[in-house]
Amino acid sequence: MGAEAGRLVVISGPSGAGKTSVCKALKTDPRVTFSVSATTRPRRDGEVDGIDYRFLTPDEFDAAEARGEFLESATYNGNRYGTLRGPMDEALADGRVFVLEIEVQGTRQLRFGNVPGTYVFVVPPSMEILHERLVKRGQNAPEEIEARLAIAREELGASDLYDHVVENVELDATIARVRELCGLVPTEA
Repeated sequence: MGAEAGRLVVISGPSGAGKTSVCKALKTDPRVTFSVSATTRPRRDGEVDGIDYRFLTPDEFDAAEARGEFLESATYNGNRYGTLRGPMDEALADGRVFVLEIEVQGTRQLRFGNVPGTYVFVVPPSMEILHERLVKRGQNAPEEIEARLAIAREELGASDLYDHVVENVELDATIARVRELCGLVPTEA
């Protein structure tokens, strides 16, 4: 792929919509470089610094932002998130597909900054199903789930920021559709 121009793919969606599962599937494609976001949120069980996220203190995050190291940054549910510019520039120069899994606030910054790419919004079939998924996940207290649902309602109103809205009814079909939108059609053996 080195001689081709790389492409940026932005994937967003409400918490529990399935965007992380979709992105996990895309990570298995050797043509993809995946952004590792920086965050100030606490590390969850099993998460590894530098693989799942780059975990920063609020002061470290502010310093990196002041140095202009972020392509975008956002606050979500009281925590800061940001995409480091350097890894994306390297991947695109190498002709790779660079995938960003970011929140709507970050997408808004990229769109208003006229950053070219393919923007994909993964959505749940309904708010009821989203609620069920968040509960089944077992990672959040009831009040956190309610906060995430309130945020999801707001985020769903921002679908016009995206080139494609993909309803995640069945995960394998959703993954196949997003692969297609990213230009990651299977290679013939």
